[in-house]
Amino acid sequence: MGQAAQAPSGTRDFLADDLRRRKAAVAAVSEIFERYGFDPLETPAFERLEVVTGKYGEEAANLLFKILRRGAHEAGGQADLALRYDHTVPLARVIGTHGSKLPFPFKRYAIGPVWRADRPQEGRFREFVQCDVDTVGSHSPLADAEIVQAVADGLEALGVIDFRFLVNSREALRGLLEVYNVDTFLSDGVLASLDKLDKLGAEAVVTELTERGISATTAERLVTDIVADSPDLIRAKLETNPRGKQGLADVDRLLELTGDLEGRIAFSPRMVRGLDYYTGAIWEVEAAGYPGAVAAGGRYDRLVAALGGPEVPAVGGSVGIERILAVQEPESGGDHGLDVALTVLEDSGGELLRLARELRRHGLRVGTYLGSSTKLGKQLTWANAHKARVAVIRGTEEQSAGAVTVRDMTSGEQQRVADADAAQRIEELLRD
Repeated sequence: MGQAAQAPSGTRDFLADDLRRRKAAVAAVSEIFERYGFDPLETPAFERLEVVTGKYGEEAANLLFKILRRGAHEAGGQADLALRYDHTVPLARVIGTHGSKLPFPFKRYAIGPVWRADRPQEGRFREFVQCDVDTVGSHSPLADAEIVQAVADGLEALGVIDFRFLVNSREALRGLLEVYNVDTFLSDGVLASLDKLDKLGAEAVVTELTERGISATTAERLVTDIVADSPDLIRAKLETNPRGKQGLADVDRLLELTGDLEGRIAFSPRMVRGLDYYTGAIWEVEAAGYPGAVAAGGRYDRLVAALGGPEVPAVGGSVGIERILAVQEPESGGDHGLDVALTVLEDSGGELLRLARELRRHGLRVGTYLGSSTKLGKQLTWANAHKARVAVIRGTEEQSAGAVTVRDMTSGEQQRVADADAAQRIEELLRD
């Protein structure tokens, strides 16, 4: 197959069974979020470039899919729009645009594709679905805890059971940088580097920190403390740092409020979220058998104001539905197909279409053979390809008798039924 006939690099085509599986997963997560009182929100696939620029951090800045100006401006090669990188910045923009019309605190969830100009590789795509849930307008730690609980329930609804929330705080991390006398103007970049520890390793991160202007000794000690992932060590380091102590208090309060997770949530100093907009408690979820984080989130109290909206606090989380579905095997027997396949052997289309309409009105998925072959064997092969549960045959003998033959596609058993009784018998067979 030529390259022009393939899906663009970093994207995928989803055929029927996989697409139904994805829709079922989205429906399961949506039901959980609705149960917590979150309303759905949908935003455009793209935003103005100035809305998204500078909101994510240095790493993400290079991953924005920019859209060139159209029409007379196209020749200039300048971009004024960008495909959405996530659902968080669009939410903040919505608050700035429609805040006066919304109930506060505003609770919403958003499930849809996002785009990142990443290098495609195993498990990483340029287009993928994010499932976000957020509360805007509440400083209460109850809002953080509710997001964590909603995400936990969402993971369980997706069949992810053996998971653990790793909690930290941007304030605790910034307090730690103060303990090491890291200049404030370097802190965002330093945290972005520390976020790469799992990907690059300690040695490479130390090198990157020194390139940012931190002494080699300070960089090595800082990385050593973070990699140790020792809550007691970090608590001791932050004992005399007010900012760090406040961050630890936020962590402890979140752990207290989510105690019902029964050991599936803990303080982890190693966990660093690299996005610049986080301001308070942050977390990621690791799960047995799944690479990387299967969910993540945190508090971002200044993002709405950064987009020209009011000064309102916000907290949210995201479930990595793509990462989860990529690992999970489809359940056996989970493939969906036709309930009823109608074969067309003679000129009986009118009667078959009448039967098809009646069956569909009863909620059944019905397909009619539209090919050119009049051979029953080929039409039954077509029915099998569509995973039909039963096939309806109406040949010359059936027409003469005013009946149809109903075939169980699993057992091969067949039964002739009068036209008037066909719909009822088919429904009974499907129930059985």
